[in-house]
Amino acid sequence: MNEFNLINKYLTKLTFNKPSSLQLNDDVFFDKKNNFVVSVDTYNEGTHFINFSKPNLVIKKILRSSISDLVCKGVQPKYYFISASGNKKKFKKNNLKKITTSLRTEQKKYKIFLGGGDTVFSNKLSFTIVTMGISKNIIYRNRAKINDDIYVTGNLGDSFAGLLALKKKIKINSYLKKYFVKKYYLPDIKFSLIKSIKKIANTSIDISDGLITDMEKLINNQKLSYQIFLEKIPISSNLSNILKNKKFSKENFISNGDDYELLFTAIKNKRNLIKKIAKTNKTKITRIGFIKKNTAKSSVLNALNDKIILKNKGYSHNF
Repeated sequence: MNEFNLINKYLTKLTFNKPSSLQLNDDVFFDKKNNFVVSVDTYNEGTHFINFSKPNLVIKKILRSSISDLVCKGVQPKYYFISASGNKKKFKKNNLKKITTSLRTEQKKYKIFLGGGDTVFSNKLSFTIVTMGISKNIIYRNRAKINDDIYVTGNLGDSFAGLLALKKKIKINSYLKKYFVKKYYLPDIKFSLIKSIKKIANTSIDISDGLITDMEKLINNQKLSYQIFLEKIPISSNLSNILKNKKFSKENFISNGDDYELLFTAIKNKRNLIKKIAKTNKTKITRIGFIKKNTAKSSVLNALNDKIILKNKGYSHNF
């Protein structure tokens, strides 16, 4: 079964329909009475990161990914808890020094601090991070409106190119490899948009599993569909050059996850405000499509307005 089957069949009933749990269909737990927001994520070696050869970068990727869950809700993270399972080979002194140095750097960057956690011996390396913040309101999933514009921040696909480079599945020069690998390990979390996103978005999510997979999550409980234009999906000039020189197709890069950009919808009269916010925060925000009634199937269109089928919509958690 997939992630949603498991949650709906076995776990949702355990919430006793408490509103704070958001029916286990959002990125966070939100206690509106106490303005308390919580997210939790687990990261396993071999699944969420290739290996632990660069512990200083892996731990940054993990923490930023966790923070992203609150950022897309328009919530400022305050503190986090981290639990780790591993052995003496993974947690040797040199690695522990690199981990703590990286965490200290990230804490200063995002103005958060460590609240606690746990350590467990295991032959399998795994990290679980709980991130917490305080907010009177959040941006929920499943609040899109018909005719809403669909937006993404930044560029998509660079992280996937970095993953391919690390796996030696793509041959590129040292400059490009360094660029893409950095994008894979150090996602650019849109921290500067935390306050602004609440002014413009009807609904939002961070792109962790892939553009199309996360788009479908964003409206999964609504009788709506989406139309996205492939040509409008933003990619970096470096990725564009690779696609041309290596004769790869854009559609194979834009929905593979690990982008951690914001994906949101907004009503049309917010367009000028969104342009202003993008300029003020020096952040790229691109309109890539719109929300429709569910009478038409969701689609991704190419430059000729023909429907295309993506080989990979994103990562699916199957059990």
